[in-house]
Parts: sequence; structure tokens; C-alpha cells
Amino acid sequence: MENIRVLVNGEPATCEAGTTLYQLSVQYAEKNDSRPAIVAKVDGVVKELSYPVSEECGIRFCTYEDMEGKKAYVRGIKMILLKAFYKEVPKDKFEKITVETSLDTGYYCTFSGGVDVTEELLGRVAARMSKYVKEDVLFEKKSMSVDKAIRIFTEKKMYDKSNLLKYRRSSKVNIYKLGKVLDYFYGPMPYSTGILQLFRLEKFDRGFVFVVPRSGNPDVLPDFVPSMKLHRTLSETTKWGVRLGVENVGQLNDVIVNGGMRDLMLVQEALHEKRIGDIAEQIAASGKTKVVTIAGPSSSGKTTFSYRLSAQLKTLGLRPHPIGLDDYFVNRVDTPKAEDGSYNYECIEAIDTKLFNHDLEKLLAGEEVQLPTYNFITGEREYNKKPIALEPDEVLVIEGIHGLNDKLTEKVPAKNKFKIYISALTTLNIDEHNRIPTSDGRLLRRIIRDARTRGHEAQTSIAMWKSVRHGESENIFPFQEKADAMFNSSLVYELAALKQYAEPLLFKVPRGSDEYAEAQRLLKFLDYFLGINPEEVPLNSIIREFIGGGILLG
Repeated sequence: MENIRVLVNGEPATCEAGTTLYQLSVQYAEKNDSRPAIVAKVDGVVKELSYPVSEECGIRFCTYEDMEGKKAYVRGIKMILLKAFYKEVPKDKFEKITVETSLDTGYYCTFSGGVDVTEELLGRVAARMSKYVKEDVLFEKKSMSVDKAIRIFTEKKMYDKSNLLKYRRSSKVNIYKLGKVLDYFYGPMPYSTGILQLFRLEKFDRGFVFVVPRSGNPDVLPDFVPSMKLHRTLSETTKWGVRLGVENVGQLNDVIVNGGMRDLMLVQEALHEKRIGDIAEQIAASGKTKVVTIAGPSSSGKTTFSYRLSAQLKTLGLRPHPIGLDDYFVNRVDTPKAEDGSYNYECIEAIDTKLFNHDLEKLLAGEEVQLPTYNFITGEREYNKKPIALEPDEVLVIEGIHGLNDKLTEKVPAKNKFKIYISALTTLNIDEHNRIPTSDGRLLRRIIRDARTRGHEAQTSIAMWKSVRHGESENIFPFQEKADAMFNSSLVYELAALKQYAEPLLFKVPRGSDEYAEAQRLLKFLDYFLGINPEEVPLNSIIREFIGGGILLG
């Protein structure tokens, strides 16, 4: 048997041709006393551990602490969950399970059928799942023609999957088998059920959640503490999808091929405008709001939202006055440092909150204030604006990542401020068992915007994304529940529009780079969508903030 030279997590090694990644992972874990691998990257491409090594390559094992490992773990949990439900619920009472959204440490699922989801049923399902874990059953990957897969899923009445595959360009598709259960999953699966040791099922709202460990603490099952405001916002958007008849990608593609995209765009944008108008009416109805803060994670469309909200406020007799939070940065020499020694402009200590509150207090008291300007070249604060005073019908509108943190406006009475949380919370599913992570839409938005406005390659945007997400986790997400209103800026049709811009950028990410696997994952994801003509996107749409050509930002 031929010996092959490989690099395993950077260490030279040899193995016989045909040795599986699983065999190598076991040897590596025993030798290095490391965590078990769930999947692996082979020359930057994510592979299942059943993959046989046939030529020289670089291998990096991904554990639960890696994004790719955790995602595969969650997919494995979903499959044993479905298999257990199939066993515990009579066939004539089982309709479907939909994995709807990610919420805190859990994944929210709904069940349709002739039985109620009770604690007793969830207990039986969890016990059966634990049985499958103990039995250490292999996940088998079956490659078959798309036509055959469509026939199988149609016979099983899994129409969401057969309809999705109808638009596949390739002739082959990979289907996963666990015992007698067949299903389609977006992305690689674990080697076997034995790795899926930690999970918990909890009754929640109209359905249930399955809870998994956090990436940074893989040996502990955390409590499930959901943001109920976020959940209500996600549920509202899910209902929009039901009313529009677009709950998954296959249905969106149906609309495109049947010529219904223009109507879908208009209705979806009208829903956005109505929600923005509702928020404006909340602000106006209080009669006391003088400070409106807008906060949300990267690429949520905060700037376009602030313009559209301002327009709605004007129709209600209020005059919005924007204040740039960046102008209140402390001088660069006083800016806190990140772990790598760079300036940390995202922490709240980078803002002169004392001066900011001082100026707000004076404005609310009717006094005249000269607002600062931050010079990003010199790194110092300057005063070169005319003094302003707040008129009775004026409302200060402040956009920035710390808008929900009370420390930012601690001197402003609660009755005088209104806090808005905005994020692109995608509720469109690939199919009933494969949800679209809400962060994927934002990452694609950011890649496109960064290339258009900053000259960044997609590789750079992907490389920065982990740090961006870390900043969001520290400075934005913990304050979600403090919002007086939430706005979901995602649009059901947007990925079909973003596809044309994102694909050329993603194809440029070089093979072998750390960002290559993520670029390939996003390309595979976008391949599910039929593209649409971006010129048809309304000129005031939030999507225009990223693709350009809008009337609000250009």
C-alpha cells in the first residue's frame, strides 16, 4: 500500500492511501490528548471524517470550538432529533418539524401534526436521542442523481426538499442516511452519533428548542435565556413569510420563475415601511421623547433605517436632528487597546460618555451647545461647528453600536429617550430542516459594501468577521432586551439580489487561504438561489446601502 505524506495540524505525518480522516483524527487525539474532531479541512476545504486520504495534503481537524465543527454538531443533533420524533410520534399524526431560528443557546423548532409538544413527549424524544448517541451509529453519505433524490423526497411528502432540488444545476446530490432515515443537510455531518453527547430539549412558546453548548465552553450545557423581544420580532417576520408564500428558498425560486418578483419586492418593502411608520408613531405618541438611539450589529442597514425613520418622523410633525457618535471618540492617545495592541474603537470606553451626557443635558434644558468633530487624521477632538439649540419640535437621532447601553445616555431621563434595535434577522429557510444563519446575510452584505466603498477584497472582509462578531457579542447583543422597539431589516428576496455581487468577489478568495473554506461555503449557499435583476430593487430599499445606486446614500 502506498504511503502518503500529509501535514496534520501543521505536523508532518505519513499514512497509507485510503486512510480515513477519522482514523487519523483518533491517532492525533490520542497522541496530543486533544478534543475529538468533528470534521476536518483538507487543503482548506471542509470534509467529513469518512473522507479517505488519497494524495499529499494539509489537514486541520475542527473540534466543537471551531465554527465548522459546531455547525456539523448541530446538523447531527437535528438528524437524531428527527429520527427520534419519527419513532415517538405515530406516522398518521406526524406532519413536519421546522427548525425556525437560532435563539440564545438553542434552536427553536415547531412541530405540525396531530399531537401536542409536551414535556412528556420531549422527554421520550430526548431519551431516544441519547440511545442513538450511545449506539454510536454512523452517518452515511449517499451520492445520487438529483432526479432520484427528488422522487424520494416527493414520496416522503418532503416537498420543501424536492422543490429545492428542482433548481439544482448539478446532476448529483449528497443525501445522508441514519438507520432507515434519509434527509438532506446543508453542509458536512459528523462521523457518527457518538460525538453528540451534550444537548437538551425544552418546551418553548409554540414548539421547543434544542440547546447545545457554547463554542467557548463545549463541555457544559448552558441555561436557555432567550430574548423575548427578539423572539417576537423573528416570529413576526416568519409570519410575513407565510403570508407571502415564501418560507424557503424553493418557494422564492418559484416566485422568480413565475414572474412574481416585482410584486414580492413591493409588498416586502411596504411591510418594512409600515413597520418603520409604526415605530415613528410610537416615538411621537409619547410626547416626551427627545433622544432616539439606533443600534445594531454590522451591516444591519442602520444608516438607511435612520433616514427612513427620520422621514416618517417628519410626517408626524417632528424634526429629527442627527448626532454623530463618532465625534465623541476620546482622543486617540486615550483610546483603550485591544489584546493585539490595536486601538479598540468598539468598546464604550472609546466614547467620551461624560462629555456626551453633558451636552445632551444642556440641549434638553434648552441651552445652546457647540458639538465636537473628531478628526480621524490627527486623532483629536476639534470644535469647528456652529452652536446649536434644540427646538421644541426637534428630536435628536443618534446612531451607534452603544445606543442600547444606558451608560451612553445615563444622564437622560428614561421618559425622554427611545431605543431601537435593528438587525438583519433572516427567517427564510433553505428547507424545513436547514435554516439560514442570520449572520450569513449580514456577512454577504458587508463583503459587497466593503468591496464597493472601501476597496476591500472578500478575503479581508471574511478575515475581519470573527473580530466583528466578537465586538457585537460584547457591545450590542447583551443589551437587546433594553430596546423599546426592534426592526428586522432583512428582506425575503435580498439574497437573490446580493448573489450577483457576492459571487465574483468570493471566487477571488485564494485556495489554501484561511478564508477559502468560508468563501466556498458561501458560494455553495448562494447556488441554491436563482438570481434577480438588482436594478429592480427599489431605490430607497435598505439593500441599496450595500449594492449602491440608492436615493438615500447613493
